[in-house]
Amino acid sequence: MKTTLPLALSTALALTLAGCSETDTNQVAESAPATPAETVMTTNPTESNPFFAESPLYMQYPQFDKIEDAHYAPAFELGMTEHLAEIEAIANQTEAPTLDNTLIPMERSGQLLTRVATVFFAMTSANTNDELEKIRSEMAPKLAAHTDKIRLNSNLFARVQALYEQRDSLELDPESYRLIEESYKDFVRAGAQLSDADKEKLKGMNSELASLQTKFSQNVLNEVNASAVVVDSHEELAGMSETKIEAAAKAAKEKEMDGKYLIALLNTSQQPPLADLEDRALRQRIMEASLARGSRGGEFDNREILTRVAKIRAERAQLMGYPNHAAYGLENQTARTTQAVNERLASLAPPAAANAMREAADIQTIIDAEGGDFKLASWDWDFYAEKVRMERYNFDAAQLRPYFEMNNVLEKGVFFAAEKVFGITFKERHDLPVYQEDVRVFEVFEADGSTLALFLMDPYARPSKRGGAWMNSYVDQSHLTGNKPVVANHLNITKPVSADEPTLLTFDEVTTMFHEFGHALHGMFSNVKYPGFSGTSVPRDFVEYPSQVNEMWSTWPEILENYAVHYQTGEAMPRELLDKVLETRKYNQGYSTTEYLAASILDQKWHQLLPEEVPTAEGLLDFEAKTLQDAGVALEMVPPRYRSTYFSHIIGGYSAGYYAYIWSEVLDADTVEWFKDNGGLSRENGDHFRQTLLSRGGAVDAMELFRNFRGADPDIQPLLDRRGLN
Repeated sequence: MKTTLPLALSTALALTLAGCSETDTNQVAESAPATPAETVMTTNPTESNPFFAESPLYMQYPQFDKIEDAHYAPAFELGMTEHLAEIEAIANQTEAPTLDNTLIPMERSGQLLTRVATVFFAMTSANTNDELEKIRSEMAPKLAAHTDKIRLNSNLFARVQALYEQRDSLELDPESYRLIEESYKDFVRAGAQLSDADKEKLKGMNSELASLQTKFSQNVLNEVNASAVVVDSHEELAGMSETKIEAAAKAAKEKEMDGKYLIALLNTSQQPPLADLEDRALRQRIMEASLARGSRGGEFDNREILTRVAKIRAERAQLMGYPNHAAYGLENQTARTTQAVNERLASLAPPAAANAMREAADIQTIIDAEGGDFKLASWDWDFYAEKVRMERYNFDAAQLRPYFEMNNVLEKGVFFAAEKVFGITFKERHDLPVYQEDVRVFEVFEADGSTLALFLMDPYARPSKRGGAWMNSYVDQSHLTGNKPVVANHLNITKPVSADEPTLLTFDEVTTMFHEFGHALHGMFSNVKYPGFSGTSVPRDFVEYPSQVNEMWSTWPEILENYAVHYQTGEAMPRELLDKVLETRKYNQGYSTTEYLAASILDQKWHQLLPEEVPTAEGLLDFEAKTLQDAGVALEMVPPRYRSTYFSHIIGGYSAGYYAYIWSEVLDADTVEWFKDNGGLSRENGDHFRQTLLSRGGAVDAMELFRNFRGADPDIQPLLDRRGLN
């Protein structure tokens, strides 16, 4: 998910998660014809701060080798000063407003602020440290205030409003017409029509929210690291591979716990080691540690922060004339209304929970057959689900890993699919600096040999990196600026202890790599005039759609056969194993759909509350339990994918928006059917998808883009078939 910088910097302060894509974008502009904005102060060219001037590297690639922590705060301060001066010059002109003297200069403004913010928020997600987090805390309220100074500028809004009222008589191209409409909506939604007194209230709310959101996300990362589970003996880790055990020993040693083992946690409720570990008591410890994050007391407890955020958001929505925060947030999404989202979630929850209960019964049968004198619990599910899979399909998911070596998956899978579908090729660049040694950089070429983009891949987990997987943009494509895209993917794959060991992926990790590259393609294929419409700058319940479509190629036979080869022998994955991969895709869908829907329902419930309905910090867990119970998804053995206190999505850019994944999946499943009906893997199909949809970013209404591509409105049936929800 992305929003436009710098005018939405306050949103970028709490980079999600989550989710899959970042909330930051670029608007780095080249020199332009004289505008009122150019009369403001300029930076001293002798300054050593690398943000003070446009990067001299290829395609304005960030100067990671020159950027130091000390550069960020001065660049932020000067960037805000320069940007505000540019905005004041635009707002206070005496000339009548035109596109060329108002909105286009606004699109070009804030170059320094954009440069520093783009890199800074990328680093606080991917490679943070105490100094960066201190700067982040200090800048959060300042950046929120900066955004308010722009969006609540009466003179500036008057110019935007005048253009909006005249738009039908201006003889504009479609993208410029949309720029006027969307700019006007953005100002109104930011409070531009409020009274002066209410504007002051709004500023206070936005400032407090920025600080709270930042603290919440910092707590999530700190709590993940603090909640790692210490294991005393090798014997307790029975079932786990020796490679993973070695990694756990190394992690413990780094924490000065020689002779012990440290099981790191991921951001979701469910934890990967639970599928391997034979020791039930240890599985329970891991799950309970996971579920307790942010609600167990101590300095990283998020209950007070979350309830305060929910209350302020509810109050702010009412100040803006909306019944609740969800109504405000959904207004500019494809869903439009809380009713539409509630109905979709309510229609899916019962069949998903019923599926999960059937799966639970199958698992309990296995437990009983093995003489287990216990009832299935959340920490048992993954371990015994694999046994059910083995019994039913004669298939062990661990059999796949030797065929999914990470570099093979990337280059002979992800890149190979992109070449087959879109004609693009990749060449690794070793001459461009990186912020961490494991990051790789590729130049991406069109079929005619011209450069399309630069692509960064950051695959491995580390304590300085937030959980999940996401895409972000360092430079956004724009014909106005002349910029080509520089985009990045981030994963959280466990790095082998030894450099000689291969990185072998799970099938979920393979799917995630294809998914995130779908976001990257969305950014790289952008072909728009204005930077604010570039790439993934689309509604959040549409942004996941292209990435979900790209998952299709992970199991497409021609693609899978190319990358799924044994890392030692080079032999292709046996056909019978490939068939089992495809055969078992619907397996465990009840569980995965229910845990996802539970989190989505929690998100909506939090953000459809009136201010007086927000629970206290002490009542938060009871509120959560009742919400799940009322929705019919309170299954003890299936915890929500995220509990509220570590649900980074809803604190960041996906507030009232976590439903977006399954909403987008309707479009995705229907699109997969279109590809199959039209011959599948082909340049013709890929080019049609690129030209009609992927290249247009936010320059056209999202659902209009889908209809342009599909030739019809989306059909939900393929999704129901995929997830077994018929």
